[in-house]
Amino acid sequence: MTVVLQFLVSGVLAIGGVALIAVAWLSFQGKLPRNRYAGVRTPATLRSDEAFDVGNRVAAPATVAGGLVALISAAAMALAGSGTTGLVLAVGGVVGAFSLVFAAGVLGNRAAEAVPEPEVAGGCGGCPGGCCG
Repeated sequence: MTVVLQFLVSGVLAIGGVALIAVAWLSFQGKLPRNRYAGVRTPATLRSDEAFDVGNRVAAPATVAGGLVALISAAAMALAGSGTTGLVLAVGGVVGAFSLVFAAGVLGNRAAEAVPEPEVAGGCGGCPGGCCG
């Protein structure tokens, strides 16, 4: 692996690690709003704010671990000489971080599935008068 490529991969891993840790921190604090871009985004977590919050709080520790793996791998790549060592560190960091984030998503989805369905507000399903006859 060339030095330039090693530097770029190391930078991408570092940025990804910081992003994962930031999202996990917001999730753990309950400050990550339900959205379609960050956090655990499955049908179970997106069905209500409570399910999204529960799912992402459960996923936060494993997501932090994935971010730390990416950061440690990036730092080790920056310190390692070019060659096979850098390639092994890059692959190990990406696979390790991805595996932990995948596990976090599975755990978060399972936790969100355990949250009861939100109740539908009023009426009989949307009739104009509020009551079907």
